[in-house]
Amino acid sequence: MTRRWSALRVAVALLGTALVTIAGVQVAVPATAAPVAAGPVPAAFDDLHVPIVGSGSSWSGNMIAQWVSNVRGNYNWTVNYSSQGSTVGRNEFANGVTQFGGTDIPYAIADSNEIESLPNRAFAYMPIVAGGTALMYNLVIAGNRVTNLRLSGDSIAKIFTGEITQWNDPQIAAENPALSLPAIPVIPVVRSDGAGETAQFSLWMRQEHTAVWDAYCGKVGRPYVNGHCGVTSNYPTVPGSRFIAQSGANGVASYTASKEAVGAITIVQYSYALNLKFPVAKMLNAAGYYTEPTAQNVAVALLQAQINYDESSINYLTQDLSGVYVASDPRVYPLSSYSYVILPVAPTDGSQPVGLTKDQAVTLADFSAYFLCEGQQIADISGYSPLPINLVSAGQRQIQKIPGGNPIIKGTTDCNNPTFDPTDTSPQSNKLARTAPYPPECDKAGPQQCLTGTGGAQDVATAASGGNATNPGADAANAADASAVDAATSAGSAAAAGGSVVVDAAPVVLSALPQTLPPATIGVLAPLTLAAAGAGLILAAVLPPVLGRRRRATVLVTPTRGSPRSPRGGTR
Repeated sequence: MTRRWSALRVAVALLGTALVTIAGVQVAVPATAAPVAAGPVPAAFDDLHVPIVGSGSSWSGNMIAQWVSNVRGNYNWTVNYSSQGSTVGRNEFANGVTQFGGTDIPYAIADSNEIESLPNRAFAYMPIVAGGTALMYNLVIAGNRVTNLRLSGDSIAKIFTGEITQWNDPQIAAENPALSLPAIPVIPVVRSDGAGETAQFSLWMRQEHTAVWDAYCGKVGRPYVNGHCGVTSNYPTVPGSRFIAQSGANGVASYTASKEAVGAITIVQYSYALNLKFPVAKMLNAAGYYTEPTAQNVAVALLQAQINYDESSINYLTQDLSGVYVASDPRVYPLSSYSYVILPVAPTDGSQPVGLTKDQAVTLADFSAYFLCEGQQIADISGYSPLPINLVSAGQRQIQKIPGGNPIIKGTTDCNNPTFDPTDTSPQSNKLARTAPYPPECDKAGPQQCLTGTGGAQDVATAASGGNATNPGADAANAADASAVDAATSAGSAAAAGGSVVVDAAPVVLSALPQTLPPATIGVLAPLTLAAAGAGLILAAVLPPVLGRRRRATVLVTPTRGSPRSPRGGTR
């Protein structure tokens, strides 16, 4: 026994037995035994997830890109989305080029300078994420980056209409008592293509700074719409001014962040400043506090948004931000808003094409169900603010209008949205807004000014240089800064005319929080492979002794009469 069953053979046999046992357990336990927490899975085996295509909003583009990456890695769904601006998103959806569109404003927005027709296909809007339109800037004092700039709405309006042209303008200086602002030109950087943030910004300008916006219409030769300068997705500029126009959100953000662009300021979604490690201006709200577009400040602000809840309206679930601009809570960031996707839905009269196959509908519906719940978990770290319960619930009803979609809809208890509170499921509940901190007193308009950084530079404080603070060598350093601004303006003009600008930074896609993956479908191949390997090991241990014994038996001489091996009495 010892010779035939060595320790090595025993070990091999035990390992083989273990593999066969594991294979048996895998076959016996159903794949759905573990709870599914990360998002939707196909409701039926004949539902296929095929690639889908969308385009549009770059304001929400960083968030959508993260969701696309997550569902690709977690579920192997392919969603192709290009951030080309809201105008492109609406046009491509209307023309049937894409299965869904991304936009920050609805079709044919009121009081607009641009004429736009509705799509020739049935559609619905669905809010996907909230956030703030930020004022990202590149400003230095004596060679040190400024990270705590404060601007009122009036100053912002005058900067982006060319009325304030120097950073040491008395109006900006009065708002920043801790800073000795340099005497260098302000360089407004705007979009050269149709953009949702441009439309939202011009909407705010028309309503809150009407006289300044109206005067700018005269400068750029734009006619009034209903008595005032119109809302536009295409920012108008005065020829020969210091305005720089760049294509795309990445374009304006990267230009502003370049070493040559000292003095530049741009309008862009908050996430771009976070990715580029650049500060954003704190904006004065109606309560007299300067705030930045953090997830919590945006959540507080959008409590005052008026949502269209008329399901018979073509603009169902779109927003009116009038109340947000003037909200009196000290935590409010005034330029807060929602972004949408445009979904294809079943036509009510059967006369309009849907524009997607059943399998495309399955992917689109499941992708939408994912980002309304699990996807909202990473909104904060990505530079956005998650949707509240009322918009998630309404959005889930919109998803179910996608013909053939068949999504799995999660309830309020398992949606894992940071705004949800298990103890309060009322439509107006918003845990994120309720727990938002109030700003410190140094953020209140007046003689004090916080020195802490903002946006992507929140860990970089600014040294006080204004008031009674001394700043030796500031004049020489500011003169150097002014030369850099002149060089940046020349480079920007060349780029606008078709040249190129080399920038030293590019947006980085943020890593998402770990997602809880659904259990993988094991199938038959893996257990069979384990069973075969185990059986092979068992045979390798058992067969050699057995075969050796049989081999020895066959080589022995067959006993004959009279041979020594004959039994006793066998001879005669």
